[in-house]
Amino acid sequence: MASQRDVKNRIDSVKNIRKITRAMEMVAAARLRRAEQRIAHLRPYAGAIRRMTRQAAEAAGGEVGQLPILQQHESEQTIAILLVTADRGLAGAFNSQILRAGLRTAAEYESDGRDVTFYASGRRGVSSLSFRGREVAGSYTGFTERPAYADARDIAADLMAAYVDGKVDRVDILYNGYVSPLVQEVRRETLLPLQEATILESADDEDDDEETGHNALVEYEPGPEEILERLIPDYVEISLYRALLESTASELGARMTAMRNASQNAAEVIDDLTLEMNRARQAEITQEIMEVVAGAEALV
Repeated sequence: MASQRDVKNRIDSVKNIRKITRAMEMVAAARLRRAEQRIAHLRPYAGAIRRMTRQAAEAAGGEVGQLPILQQHESEQTIAILLVTADRGLAGAFNSQILRAGLRTAAEYESDGRDVTFYASGRRGVSSLSFRGREVAGSYTGFTERPAYADARDIAADLMAAYVDGKVDRVDILYNGYVSPLVQEVRRETLLPLQEATILESADDEDDDEETGHNALVEYEPGPEEILERLIPDYVEISLYRALLESTASELGARMTAMRNASQNAAEVIDDLTLEMNRARQAEITQEIMEVVAGAEALV
Protein backbone atom coordinates (compact mmCIF):
# COMPACT_ATOMS: atom_id res chain seq x y z
CA MET A 1 0.00 0.00 0.00
CA ALA A 2 1.27 3.49 -0.88
CA SER A 3 2.23 5.79 1.97
CA GLN A 4 -0.01 8.62 3.09
CA ARG A 5 2.39 11.21 1.67
CA ASP A 6 2.50 9.54 -1.75
CA VAL A 7 -1.29 9.42 -1.97
CA LYS A 8 -1.56 13.07 -0.89
CA ASN A 9 0.87 14.09 -3.64
CA ARG A 10 -1.22 12.22 -6.20
CA ILE A 11 -4.36 13.98 -4.97
CA ASP A 12 -2.67 17.37 -5.38
CA SER A 13 -1.60 16.46 -8.92
CA VAL A 14 -5.10 15.40 -9.94
CA LYS A 15 -6.54 18.59 -8.43
CA ASN A 16 -4.17 20.66 -10.56
CA ILE A 17 -5.22 18.74 -13.66
CA ARG A 18 -8.88 19.33 -12.80
CA LYS A 19 -8.26 23.07 -12.58
CA ILE A 20 -6.77 23.01 -16.08
CA THR A 21 -9.61 20.97 -17.58
CA ARG A 22 -12.21 23.23 -15.98
CA ALA A 23 -10.50 26.31 -17.39
CA MET A 24 -10.32 24.74 -20.84
CA GLU A 25 -14.01 23.84 -20.65
CA MET A 26 -14.95 27.43 -19.81
CA VAL A 27 -12.78 28.84 -22.61
CA ALA A 28 -14.31 26.42 -25.13
CA ALA A 29 -17.83 27.31 -23.98
CA ALA A 30 -17.17 31.04 -24.42
CA ARG A 31 -15.69 30.54 -27.90
CA LEU A 32 -18.52 28.20 -28.86
CA ARG A 33 -21.12 30.91 -28.37
CA ARG A 34 -19.23 33.18 -30.76
CA ALA A 35 -18.84 30.36 -33.28
CA GLU A 36 -22.59 29.72 -33.20
CA GLN A 37 -23.21 33.40 -33.88
CA ARG A 38 -20.87 33.36 -36.89
CA ILE A 39 -22.74 30.39 -38.37
CA ALA A 40 -26.10 32.12 -37.83
CA HIS A 41 -24.86 35.32 -39.47
CA LEU A 42 -23.51 33.42 -42.48
CA ARG A 43 -26.71 31.51 -43.29
CA PRO A 44 -28.64 34.36 -44.98
CA TYR A 45 -25.65 35.28 -47.15
CA ALA A 46 -25.01 31.64 -48.10
CA GLY A 47 -28.65 31.18 -49.04
CA ALA A 48 -28.64 34.34 -51.14
CA ILE A 49 -25.48 33.28 -53.01
CA ARG A 50 -27.01 29.90 -53.78
CA ARG A 51 -30.25 31.42 -55.09
CA MET A 52 -28.43 33.99 -57.22
CA THR A 53 -26.16 31.33 -58.70
CA ARG A 54 -29.10 29.09 -59.53
CA GLN A 55 -31.09 31.92 -61.12
CA ALA A 56 -28.13 33.11 -63.19
CA ALA A 57 -27.48 29.53 -64.36
CA GLU A 58 -31.10 29.19 -65.46
CA ALA A 59 -30.93 32.53 -67.29
CA ALA A 60 -27.68 31.58 -69.01
CA GLY A 61 -29.22 28.36 -70.32
CA GLY A 62 -26.96 26.59 -72.83
CA GLU A 63 -24.09 29.02 -72.28
CA VAL A 64 -23.43 27.53 -68.84
CA GLY A 65 -21.39 24.63 -70.20
CA GLN A 66 -18.85 27.01 -71.74
CA LEU A 67 -17.48 27.98 -68.31
CA PRO A 68 -14.48 25.75 -67.41
CA ILE A 69 -15.54 25.35 -63.77
CA LEU A 70 -18.98 24.15 -64.89
CA GLN A 71 -17.73 21.63 -67.43
CA GLN A 72 -18.37 18.21 -65.98
CA HIS A 73 -15.58 15.76 -66.76
CA GLU A 74 -16.36 12.73 -68.87
CA SER A 75 -15.13 10.32 -66.20
CA GLU A 76 -14.38 10.67 -62.50
CA GLN A 77 -11.04 8.89 -62.36
CA THR A 78 -9.23 11.13 -59.86
CA ILE A 79 -11.06 12.11 -56.68
CA ALA A 80 -9.92 14.87 -54.33
CA ILE A 81 -10.91 14.45 -50.68
CA LEU A 82 -10.65 17.45 -48.37
CA LEU A 83 -10.51 16.53 -44.67
CA VAL A 84 -11.39 19.36 -42.29
CA THR A 85 -9.75 18.68 -38.93
CA ALA A 86 -8.30 20.79 -36.09
CA ASP A 87 -4.87 22.13 -35.30
CA ARG A 88 -5.06 20.78 -31.74
CA GLY A 89 -6.28 17.69 -29.96
CA LEU A 90 -7.98 17.27 -26.57
CA ALA A 91 -11.37 17.21 -28.29
CA GLY A 92 -12.45 13.61 -27.92
CA ALA A 93 -13.09 11.80 -31.20
CA PHE A 94 -13.37 15.02 -33.21
CA ASN A 95 -10.28 14.45 -35.35
CA SER A 96 -10.17 10.66 -35.38
CA GLN A 97 -13.68 10.24 -36.75
CA ILE A 98 -12.92 12.51 -39.71
CA LEU A 99 -9.71 10.62 -40.44
CA ARG A 100 -11.47 7.26 -40.25
CA ALA A 101 -14.25 8.49 -42.54
CA GLY A 102 -11.73 9.93 -45.00
CA LEU A 103 -9.66 6.76 -45.20
CA ARG A 104 -12.82 4.68 -45.52
CA THR A 105 -14.03 6.90 -48.37
CA ALA A 106 -10.65 6.65 -50.09
CA ALA A 107 -10.75 2.86 -49.80
CA GLU A 108 -14.19 2.81 -51.44
CA TYR A 109 -12.96 4.87 -54.40
CA GLU A 110 -9.72 2.90 -54.73
CA SER A 111 -11.62 -0.38 -54.70
CA ASP A 112 -13.40 0.88 -57.84
CA GLY A 113 -10.07 1.54 -59.53
CA ARG A 114 -10.04 5.30 -58.98
CA ASP A 115 -7.20 7.49 -57.77
CA VAL A 116 -7.51 9.55 -54.59
CA THR A 117 -5.77 12.83 -53.81
CA PHE A 118 -5.92 14.14 -50.26
CA TYR A 119 -6.20 17.75 -49.13
CA ALA A 120 -6.26 18.52 -45.41
CA SER A 121 -7.15 21.47 -43.23
CA GLY A 122 -5.73 21.36 -39.71
CA ARG A 123 -2.43 20.04 -38.37
CA ARG A 124 -4.03 16.87 -37.01
CA GLY A 125 -5.26 15.84 -40.43
CA VAL A 126 -1.99 16.70 -42.18
CA SER A 127 0.20 14.87 -39.66
CA SER A 128 -2.06 11.80 -39.49
CA LEU A 129 -2.18 11.41 -43.27
CA SER A 130 1.59 11.83 -43.53
CA PHE A 131 2.09 9.27 -40.76
CA ARG A 132 -0.02 6.78 -42.72
CA GLY A 133 2.06 7.33 -45.85
CA ARG A 134 -0.60 9.35 -47.68
CA GLU A 135 0.65 12.23 -49.80
CA VAL A 136 -1.14 15.51 -49.05
CA ALA A 137 -1.56 17.66 -52.16
CA GLY A 138 -2.64 20.70 -50.13
CA SER A 139 -2.28 21.42 -46.41
CA TYR A 140 -3.84 24.40 -44.62
CA THR A 141 -3.07 25.00 -40.96
CA GLY A 142 -3.01 27.64 -38.25
CA PHE A 143 -6.59 28.94 -38.38
CA THR A 144 -8.95 26.14 -37.38
CA GLU A 145 -10.08 27.76 -34.11
CA ARG A 146 -11.05 30.98 -35.88
CA PRO A 147 -11.16 30.58 -39.67
CA ALA A 148 -11.39 33.68 -41.84
CA TYR A 149 -12.98 34.00 -45.25
CA ALA A 150 -9.51 34.42 -46.74
CA ASP A 151 -8.65 30.91 -45.54
CA ALA A 152 -11.65 29.49 -47.38
CA ARG A 153 -10.67 31.50 -50.46
CA ASP A 154 -7.17 29.98 -50.48
CA ILE A 155 -8.50 26.43 -50.22
CA ALA A 156 -11.17 27.08 -52.86
CA ALA A 157 -8.62 28.54 -55.27
CA ASP A 158 -6.45 25.40 -55.08
CA LEU A 159 -9.40 23.02 -55.47
CA MET A 160 -10.95 24.95 -58.38
CA ALA A 161 -7.58 25.19 -60.14
CA ALA A 162 -7.04 21.44 -59.75
CA TYR A 163 -10.51 20.78 -61.16
CA VAL A 164 -10.23 23.17 -64.10
CA ASP A 165 -6.73 21.91 -64.97
CA GLY A 166 -8.01 18.34 -65.02
CA LYS A 167 -5.87 17.16 -62.10
CA VAL A 168 -9.01 16.02 -60.27
CA ASP A 169 -12.44 15.09 -61.59
CA ARG A 170 -14.41 15.39 -58.37
CA VAL A 171 -13.98 17.07 -54.99
CA ASP A 172 -15.52 15.67 -51.82
CA ILE A 173 -15.30 17.32 -48.43
CA LEU A 174 -15.57 15.63 -45.03
CA TYR A 175 -16.10 17.72 -41.92
CA ASN A 176 -17.84 17.65 -38.56
CA GLY A 177 -21.25 19.25 -38.90
CA TYR A 178 -22.41 21.14 -35.83
CA VAL A 179 -25.70 19.91 -34.36
CA SER A 180 -25.34 20.86 -30.69
CA PRO A 181 -22.53 21.19 -28.12
CA LEU A 182 -22.98 17.48 -27.39
CA VAL A 183 -23.57 16.21 -30.93
CA GLN A 184 -21.29 16.53 -33.96
CA GLU A 185 -21.92 14.46 -37.07
CA VAL A 186 -19.50 13.59 -39.84
CA ARG A 187 -20.75 14.99 -43.14
CA ARG A 188 -19.52 13.86 -46.53
CA GLU A 189 -20.58 16.24 -49.28
CA THR A 190 -19.72 17.04 -52.87
CA LEU A 191 -18.13 20.39 -53.67
CA LEU A 192 -17.22 19.92 -57.36
CA PRO A 193 -18.57 19.44 -59.97
CA LEU A 194 -21.15 22.07 -59.14
CA GLN A 195 -23.86 20.09 -60.95
CA GLU A 196 -23.59 17.55 -58.12
CA ALA A 197 -22.74 19.93 -55.29
CA THR A 198 -24.62 19.19 -52.08
CA ILE A 199 -22.76 21.21 -49.49
CA LEU A 200 -25.29 24.04 -49.21
CA GLU A 201 -28.48 22.28 -50.25
CA SER A 202 -29.60 20.70 -47.00
CA ALA A 203 -28.97 23.83 -44.98
CA ASP A 204 -30.75 26.23 -47.32
CA ASP A 205 -33.76 24.21 -48.49
CA GLU A 206 -36.03 26.10 -46.13
CA ASP A 207 -34.80 29.43 -47.47
CA ASP A 208 -35.42 28.27 -51.03
CA ASP A 209 -38.94 27.10 -50.18
CA GLU A 210 -39.74 30.52 -48.81
CA GLU A 211 -38.38 32.27 -51.90
CA THR A 212 -41.45 33.62 -53.75
CA GLY A 213 -39.81 35.88 -56.34
CA HIS A 214 -37.83 33.13 -58.02
CA ASN A 215 -39.85 33.20 -61.26
CA ALA A 216 -39.77 36.98 -61.62
CA LEU A 217 -38.32 38.34 -64.85
CA VAL A 218 -34.75 39.51 -64.26
CA GLU A 219 -32.64 41.45 -66.73
CA TYR A 220 -28.89 40.96 -66.29
CA GLU A 221 -26.32 43.63 -67.03
CA PRO A 222 -23.77 42.41 -67.95
CA GLY A 223 -25.12 39.11 -69.29
CA PRO A 224 -25.97 36.16 -67.04
CA GLU A 225 -22.90 34.27 -68.26
CA GLU A 226 -20.52 36.96 -66.99
CA ILE A 227 -22.40 37.28 -63.71
CA LEU A 228 -22.38 33.52 -63.27
CA GLU A 229 -18.63 33.45 -63.93
CA ARG A 230 -18.18 35.89 -61.03
CA LEU A 231 -20.66 34.14 -58.75
CA ILE A 232 -19.28 30.61 -59.03
CA PRO A 233 -16.00 31.27 -57.15
CA ASP A 234 -18.01 33.01 -54.44
CA TYR A 235 -20.31 30.00 -54.27
CA VAL A 236 -17.41 27.59 -53.80
CA GLU A 237 -15.71 29.87 -51.28
CA ILE A 238 -18.83 30.37 -49.19
CA SER A 239 -19.45 26.62 -49.24
CA LEU A 240 -15.98 25.97 -47.86
CA TYR A 241 -16.23 28.83 -45.38
CA ARG A 242 -19.42 27.42 -43.98
CA ALA A 243 -17.83 23.98 -43.61
CA LEU A 244 -14.89 25.58 -41.75
CA LEU A 245 -17.25 27.42 -39.39
CA GLU A 246 -19.27 24.26 -38.76
CA SER A 247 -16.06 22.38 -38.02
CA THR A 248 -14.86 25.08 -35.63
CA ALA A 249 -18.12 25.02 -33.68
CA SER A 250 -17.99 21.23 -33.59
CA GLU A 251 -14.39 21.29 -32.36
CA LEU A 252 -15.24 23.67 -29.53
CA GLY A 253 -18.31 21.66 -28.57
CA ALA A 254 -16.31 18.43 -28.58
CA ARG A 255 -13.52 20.01 -26.52
CA MET A 256 -15.99 21.44 -24.02
CA THR A 257 -17.59 18.02 -23.59
CA ALA A 258 -14.22 16.24 -23.37
CA MET A 259 -12.91 18.64 -20.73
CA ARG A 260 -16.14 18.36 -18.72
CA ASN A 261 -15.81 14.58 -18.74
CA ALA A 262 -12.16 14.89 -17.77
CA SER A 263 -13.09 17.12 -14.81
CA GLN A 264 -15.72 14.65 -13.67
CA ASN A 265 -13.26 11.78 -13.97
CA ALA A 266 -10.72 13.76 -11.98
CA ALA A 267 -13.27 14.30 -9.21
CA GLU A 268 -13.90 10.55 -9.06
CA VAL A 269 -10.17 9.85 -8.91
CA ILE A 270 -9.80 12.37 -6.09
CA ASP A 271 -12.56 10.65 -4.14
CA ASP A 272 -10.91 7.24 -4.62
CA LEU A 273 -7.49 8.59 -3.63
CA THR A 274 -8.95 10.33 -0.59
CA LEU A 275 -10.45 7.02 0.54
CA GLU A 276 -7.10 5.34 -0.07
CA MET A 277 -5.32 8.05 1.94
CA ASN A 278 -7.74 7.59 4.84
CA ARG A 279 -7.12 3.86 4.78
CA ALA A 280 -3.37 4.45 4.76
CA ARG A 281 -3.66 6.85 7.70
CA GLN A 282 -5.84 4.35 9.59
CA ALA A 283 -3.31 1.59 8.90
CA GLU A 284 -0.48 3.78 10.21
CA ILE A 285 -2.43 4.61 13.37
CA THR A 286 -3.28 0.94 13.91
CA GLN A 287 0.39 0.00 13.45
CA GLU A 288 1.48 2.62 16.00
CA ILE A 289 -1.09 1.36 18.54
CA MET A 290 0.10 -2.21 18.07
CA GLU A 291 3.71 -1.13 18.59
CA VAL A 292 2.78 0.70 21.82
CA VAL A 293 0.84 -2.33 23.11
CA ALA A 294 3.69 -4.66 22.21
CA GLY A 295 6.16 -2.41 24.02
CA ALA A 296 3.95 -2.26 27.11
CA GLU A 297 3.62 -6.04 27.22
CA ALA A 298 7.38 -6.41 26.94
CA LEU A 299 7.86 -4.26 30.07
CA VAL A 300 5.51 -6.38 32.18
